[in-house]
Amino acid sequence: MAATTFLTIVGAASFASLPGLLIDPLNEEFGWSRGTIGFAVSVNLALYGLTAPFAAALMDRFGIRRVVAVALAVIAAGAGLTVFMTAAWQLVLFWGVLVGLGSGSMALAFAATVTDRWFRARRGLVSGVLTAAAASGQLVFLPFLGWLVTEHGWRPASVTIAVSALAVVPLVWLLLRDHPADVGLAPYGAREFVAKPAPVSGAARRAVAVLGRASRTGTFWLLAGTFAICGASTNGLVKTHFVPAAHDHGMAVTAAASLLAVIGVFDVVGTVASGWFTDRFDSRRLLAVYYALRGVSLLFLPMLLAPDVRPPMVFFIVFYGLDWVATVPPTMALCRERFGEDSAIVFGWVLASHQVGAAVVAFAGGVARDLFGSYDVVWYASGGLCAVAALLALMIRVGRGR
Repeated sequence: MAATTFLTIVGAASFASLPGLLIDPLNEEFGWSRGTIGFAVSVNLALYGLTAPFAAALMDRFGIRRVVAVALAVIAAGAGLTVFMTAAWQLVLFWGVLVGLGSGSMALAFAATVTDRWFRARRGLVSGVLTAAAASGQLVFLPFLGWLVTEHGWRPASVTIAVSALAVVPLVWLLLRDHPADVGLAPYGAREFVAKPAPVSGAARRAVAVLGRASRTGTFWLLAGTFAICGASTNGLVKTHFVPAAHDHGMAVTAAASLLAVIGVFDVVGTVASGWFTDRFDSRRLLAVYYALRGVSLLFLPMLLAPDVRPPMVFFIVFYGLDWVATVPPTMALCRERFGEDSAIVFGWVLASHQVGAAVVAFAGGVARDLFGSYDVVWYASGGLCAVAALLALMIRVGRGR
């Protein structure tokens, strides 16, 4: 089940690889400002996050397999329709709304739901492996998509995303199962068989009700705040704006895309290791260390951008890659510890804050580039925000309901 989930997320991860590659081609072909394109990306990122808690509740109602299959079809439709767009509002609708809604249902809440249902032991390690799946997909697709955009334009890249999302649907339908009881197994590490719970109706009501209960605790707001900064400093900033920022300094698009792919390589290592650490160490302290190290690396990045790839840039890519989403396993663990059976939905809401943070910076980064002709101010601001996140992580209190 973990292997199937991993492969599903890898196959669907192509949609997350493209936004940073679209900015310059769309600007050149249609004359749309980077702020306008950044707004479409921000809609995508925000819906990615805001859909997640409802997707987790829908999985409780209709099952994992049905929700994921429909989500992949929506991603494919949104990516395919962008080929025919002629106006900026269509980019917002197709890439922002459709791909955002579909990808939100394939978000980390999917990994959290699978981990909670199928595993009692090794949950930190499994959540780390499944989180790393998105980075593995980035590794697989980014260099190829970068080459496609450079040699053949952005449209073949969009078609590639549509096809890859559809290709995963048969895998989902044939191999995914909703609960261990469906195949007569106990959850991994459980001492006794666990009966499959009845479908939970009122998915939307439940998601909102869980948010209402969680929002009365300080732990929820500290987790949401730190994860918003996590999204701002990863998906919103680096994944969206690293390629155009490097291109501003004379670096080829294919080289910059390959560097992002290398981040994906080391992200796999860092996230799996973080899952292992999460099973053994205080999750709050792990988060504080991760955010502090990320902030330091971002403060140095503006000095490292150059036309060619030099050793200091390689060091940044390795260092930053190890930290990219290492924050996810300890954040999942804290949600699980504080919120019990509602933890997957609570994590969905925490993920929503992650994507709202990402959306704000995706848009603000494009506006800053239009206004100042440079991304430097955004790198420095994100480094400072990471320092704030490190302090917030240490303020999280241990104990159910706090």
